[in-house]
Amino acid sequence: MRGREESFKDVQKIVGYYAAWAVKSGFTPDKIDSDKVTHLNYAFADIGDDLKIHLGFPEVDPANFEKLNELKRKNPKLKTLISVGGWTWSGKFSDAALTEKSRSGFADSCVAFILKYGFDGIDLDWEYPVGKGLSTNKERPEDKQNFTLLLKAIRDRLNQQSRVDGKEYLLTIAGGPGQWYVDNTQLDILHHHIDYATLMTYDIHGTSGAYSDFNAPLYDNSDSSPHFKWSVDASVKAWLGTGFPQEKLIVGVPFYGHKYDFVNNANNGLYQTFSGGDFVEYHRLVNTYLSDSGYTRYYHRQSMVPWLFNGSSFISYDDEESIELKANYIKAKKLGGAAIWELSHDPGKVLLSVLNKLLK
Repeated sequence: MRGREESFKDVQKIVGYYAAWAVKSGFTPDKIDSDKVTHLNYAFADIGDDLKIHLGFPEVDPANFEKLNELKRKNPKLKTLISVGGWTWSGKFSDAALTEKSRSGFADSCVAFILKYGFDGIDLDWEYPVGKGLSTNKERPEDKQNFTLLLKAIRDRLNQQSRVDGKEYLLTIAGGPGQWYVDNTQLDILHHHIDYATLMTYDIHGTSGAYSDFNAPLYDNSDSSPHFKWSVDASVKAWLGTGFPQEKLIVGVPFYGHKYDFVNNANNGLYQTFSGGDFVEYHRLVNTYLSDSGYTRYYHRQSMVPWLFNGSSFISYDDEESIELKANYIKAKKLGGAAIWELSHDPGKVLLSVLNKLLK
C-alpha cells in the first residue's frame, strides 16, 4: 500500500498481549482496560497439519473474540491482532514458509481468519527461524530467507484485501532479543513488510539457566559473574544495527518475574547456583513476596532492575520504578513503544498505568 512506511511512524504504541488461558484465573477480555493500550494481541492461534492457522483454544476462543470485539465497539481506536505460534506452536512455521504454494496458502488462511473473527491484523510469533526453539520444531537454514518471503506473501495478501474493503490491516512479528535472532533473520529487509516488531526483551535469564540472574535488565553491567551479559539495551542496539527502523521497534516488558529456590546465600542471591524455581505474576509477587518481611528488596544501579532475596529464594522482577525507567528509555531512543507479556499478570493495572502515563 502506498505510504505504508509512513502511516504508523511516530505513533507511540502500548501493545498488550492477552493469553487465552487467562480466563482460567478469571481475567476475561472484558476486564482489559482498553483505554490504556493501543493494540491487543491475542495469544495464540495454532498452525494445523494443512499449514493454515486455526483456533488454538476452541473451547474459549470464540467467546473471547466476541469480548475483544466489544472492547473495540467501546473504543474504536483499539486494534486487535491474532498472534500465531508462540513457544509451543512454532513447529510448523518452517514448512509453512518453505514454498511459494505453502506461503500463499498460509497467507490466505491468515486473511480468512481475521475476516471471520474481526481482527485488525496478524502477529507472527515464530520461535524461532533457523533454530533455538523447541527441539521438536522443524527448522532449516533457509528459514532465514523464507521468513522474509512468508511476511511478504502475507503483506501482499493483506494489501489485496485492503483494496477490496478499504481497511488497513496490520502485520507484525515478535522477535528474539539475542544476536542469534539477528543473525538468523533478514531484519534489514523484512521490516518493509511489517508495521512493527515486538522485541521479546524478557527471559534473558531464567530458571532454565545455571545461575540466578535478571529476567529483563535494562543495561549490561560490569559485575563479575559466571553468566553471559545481555540486556534490553544490547538487544535494541543489535536490531537497530541492521538498519531496522527505530519507530517500528516495540520493546517487550514483562509483567512477571522468575523465582529461584535453594539459592546459595552469597552476594544477596545474585549470580548464585540454585535448585528449582517458579514463574511469578506481578500481582502474586506483590501479594505474596513484597509483603513478606523475610524478603529484602535490592536494586542494581547499572542494570536498573530490582530483585528480592530472603537468604534462600531469589526473585528477579520489574516494578513501577523499573517499568518507568524502561518507558523513559523507549522515549529517549524514539522507539515505537512497549509491548506487555501479559495483561492478566497485572489485573490491578499498576504497571500498565505507568506505561500509559508515560507513553500513550
